[in-house]
Amino acid sequence: MSKVYSFKTVQTIPVSLEKAWEFFSSPKNLKEITPDNLGFVILSKYHGDTMYPGQLIEYKVSPVLGIPLYWMTEITHVADMQYFVDEQRFGPYSLWHHQHHFKAVDGGVEMTDIIHYKLPCWFLGDIANTLLVKRQLKKIFSFRYKKTEALFGKSI
Repeated sequence: MSKVYSFKTVQTIPVSLEKAWEFFSSPKNLKEITPDNLGFVILSKYHGDTMYPGQLIEYKVSPVLGIPLYWMTEITHVADMQYFVDEQRFGPYSLWHHQHHFKAVDGGVEMTDIIHYKLPCWFLGDIANTLLVKRQLKKIFSFRYKKTEALFGKSI
């Protein structure tokens, strides 16, 4: 059986909690913080401007060799201006659980992402994680870090 992997990123951005929450809790901004080479397209229509528990978001993403994959996540938890959680319902992972936390700190907002994921295909999933997936996820979150700095500035 394949393992459950996890990682965490933390970034301080020099904006108000309200501004950070407004941007990151809006599904329409997901494409802006996703690398172009992933071919990320949101397929679903929104039911409001911000996330809410039970909201389903459908995407097309092409993470390997340009092959498009269908991915659906559900926003399962939302605490306004504090955190939200998205979980995969259909897609490339056996498990995808992504927590987004926001906390006001001196000089801005500390934004923390905590991701737990598991790949299908037992030990083949573990091999794929070692050879490809782990590295690709780190690149995606590195891109998000840099894009967030470009949009909001660097924290001092």
